[in-house]
Amino acid sequence: MEYIYSALVLHAAGKTVDDDAIANVLKSAGVEPDAARVKALTASLEGVNIDEAIASAAVAAAPAPAAAAAAPAEHKEKKKEEEKKPEVSEEEAAAGLSALFG
Repeated sequence: MEYIYSALVLHAAGKTVDDDAIANVLKSAGVEPDAARVKALTASLEGVNIDEAIASAAVAAAPAPAAAAAAPAEHKEKKKEEEKKPEVSEEEAAAGLSALFG
């Protein structure tokens, strides 16, 4: 993830996202850069519009709150099921208590 973050930092700063720049950002963060990972990242970002990629990722993440809103409805259904449990008469409850206390 550090590699991707370094590319995003460079992009946000308006700098060129290349091997040396990513390596420098990683070194300044205290991470020893792996040359193979740096090259793989720059190769995968070649020809990619980072702004469009960020925008499309933000749109894909938007439905998540809608799914979270459905959870309270499920909770209400569980409450209704719990309410349908048969009630215990007072005599049965008293018999259960008297068994505890002898």
